[in-house]
Amino acid sequence: MSDGAFTLYGDRRSGNCLKIVYAADLLDLDYRFVDVDIMKGESRTPEFLAVNAAGQVPAVDFGGGRTLAQSNAVLVYLAEGSSLLPADAFQRAKVLEWLFWEQYSHEPYVAVCRFQMVYEGKPAEKRDGWRVTRAEAALDHMERRLAGKSFLVGTRLTIADISLLAYTRLAGEGGFDLATRPNLTAWISRCEDALAIASAG
Repeated sequence: MSDGAFTLYGDRRSGNCLKIVYAADLLDLDYRFVDVDIMKGESRTPEFLAVNAAGQVPAVDFGGGRTLAQSNAVLVYLAEGSSLLPADAFQRAKVLEWLFWEQYSHEPYVAVCRFQMVYEGKPAEKRDGWRVTRAEAALDHMERRLAGKSFLVGTRLTIADISLLAYTRLAGEGGFDLATRPNLTAWISRCEDALAIASAG
């Protein structure tokens, strides 16, 4: 990534926004966080839509008309040239494989169940049952894939870990029990240590 400050428009409770915060802080990047209350429609104002026409957080403005949305796309851009994104083509593709999986098979279930409880105030039993089933399957998949491994790709932290960490470490807020998944909980602790962020408890 080129030098220069950027503005991150987001919600501090959103895992998709936290991904960018984690990466930017680790890389010691200069940025300004502008809070956007999605529940009050602040992501639908003309001013916000000028940054991200899809009306979703996060949205990042790098200045000069350069904006990015989609959290994992932002992660790839921020990580360019750093150890968070492997230079080796195949290892880089493995990182991207996890990023695509996160948005297709993890975030729509783990994150949405958490949204239903944290943002909408629903009890666990009122979550969408089909989302719960798929979320449990996603967490089980990670548990299996992390067997004997410290991180998702290679031997060090990458944006694959940062992308998956954001909502996985908060899965308990969505009604999911991680205590029966020792590989997953150990990985969460390693990632939190590497990123110097407080444990989710």
